[in-house]
Amino acid sequence: MINYEKERSRMVEEQIIARGVKDERVLAAMRKVPRHEFLPEGIRGMAYQDSALPLGEAQTMSQPYMVALMTEQLELKGHERVLEIGTGSGYQAAVLSELCEKVYTVERIKMLADRARQSLDRLGYRSVAIKVYDGTYGWKEMAPFDAILVTAGAPDVPVPLVEQLKEGGRMVIPVGERFGQTLLKIVKTPAGPATERSIPCVFVPLIGNHGWKE
Repeated sequence: MINYEKERSRMVEEQIIARGVKDERVLAAMRKVPRHEFLPEGIRGMAYQDSALPLGEAQTMSQPYMVALMTEQLELKGHERVLEIGTGSGYQAAVLSELCEKVYTVERIKMLADRARQSLDRLGYRSVAIKVYDGTYGWKEMAPFDAILVTAGAPDVPVPLVEQLKEGGRMVIPVGERFGQTLLKIVKTPAGPATERSIPCVFVPLIGNHGWKE
């Protein structure tokens, strides 16, 4: 029998704190959210490994460290409305919902969105709204957002997402080639978006009208 709580605690110590993530609220969320509950039954035992995991439909659940790092870079304080592009399993949305007021998440693959909805509902995450749509358009009706997190690699920063970010808002997005990107943190200022480069990373491609074509 796997002691998931113990595994989760070890994951936070060895994979996340050890690599420099310091935000106590982020660490608490990573300790709390049951990552294994968002995975297909057959691979739940791998939930707390230091790697991305397959979800089917050529999509993945991001490595725990990457989830924590990207979340930390959003600098959430608790009152924000956050847009996530790429719902996947729903795990990242659950982590975000521990740290902000409301999460709006967009997924282009209906099967994944439905499965994520079931997982989030089962675990009591009521502050997450899911839409099945081309995520590169964002979620215009609910804009502006205090923060935007993109969980797929884009060729460029999608213009609609910058437009839907509040003044002073932060976006974290992997940008680069199809099979390798750099994590960017973008802050929307009166003078235009200010971009900070973070670490190299590899995400599945952001497919859509303002991303990669199928």
